[in-house]
Amino acid sequence: MKQYFLGIDTSCYTTSCAIIDDELNIVGEARKILDVKSGMKGLQQSNMVFQHTKVLPRLIEELAQVPLSGIGVSAFPRRADDSYMPAFLVGHSFGRALSHMMKVPMYEFSHQENHILAALRDIGSIPNQPFYALHLSGGTTELVLTEYKGKGVFESSIIGGSNDLQGGQFVDRVGVALGLQFPCGKELERLALQTDTYDPLPSSVKDGWISFAGPCSAALRNIGNGVAPASISKALFSCIGNSLEKLLTYHLEHTPVSTLVAVGGVMSNSILRNRIKGFCNKNDVKVYFATPKFSVDNATGNAYGALLASKE
Repeated sequence: MKQYFLGIDTSCYTTSCAIIDDELNIVGEARKILDVKSGMKGLQQSNMVFQHTKVLPRLIEELAQVPLSGIGVSAFPRRADDSYMPAFLVGHSFGRALSHMMKVPMYEFSHQENHILAALRDIGSIPNQPFYALHLSGGTTELVLTEYKGKGVFESSIIGGSNDLQGGQFVDRVGVALGLQFPCGKELERLALQTDTYDPLPSSVKDGWISFAGPCSAALRNIGNGVAPASISKALFSCIGNSLEKLLTYHLEHTPVSTLVAVGGVMSNSILRNRIKGFCNKNDVKVYFATPKFSVDNATGNAYGALLASKE
């Protein structure tokens, strides 16, 4: 008898739910990016909670009515992280209520694990040795040494990343300064692909940690000096690509691995994917990307985690 698993993820900027079956097929999936007013660079947690609470029931109603065997939810940003992020409480509360009423188990995952699992479901395999998970989004720039421990759970340690601005913050601050609507990644990518001419931005990486604050300030100065938006965009993604290559070079020298899984909204960018793919090919590292649709925030990872947890 076929089994079905529900995933729920209420992140900082997207409400998501999805159902997969026990053959990893997506039976239904729905998501909505939270509304951010024009000119704003983000949302307060209280606003996130309000929007998640309002939209999640409607999204769940869009899914097929099937008998569930388990529910997976994002309960926290990452394992062993007690950050105050009420946005995740919305999905967790809905999942817990559904679990009780439907008499099916609920499994807790981190938002980070949800991203990794979404990519691995899309790829169709789980590395059997420790690997790198490179996670770039609006709230995260992390290189995580990761090992799958079973039941959808990973043992992870953050070994590098950004020590100031996150990759997505860098992108969105530049985009908003150019007059684009938040989130700005897709429009900036479209602009960047229009030109090969740009003045490079500096890239700063020290001891395996990136600083995006200085490059962001330089980009904003260039905007003030009237540099063309396409050139600004090209320089932005070139800077992020250079920074990631320096980050990976440092850590591969200190903690070698043979596999890299790249996830997060920023990593849905085709320019950055090509840079990382070329770097990994030169360094004999297998690199896996989810398709862009499942690289950004979505709940298929938690659904896959619930399946794994129930099977194992």
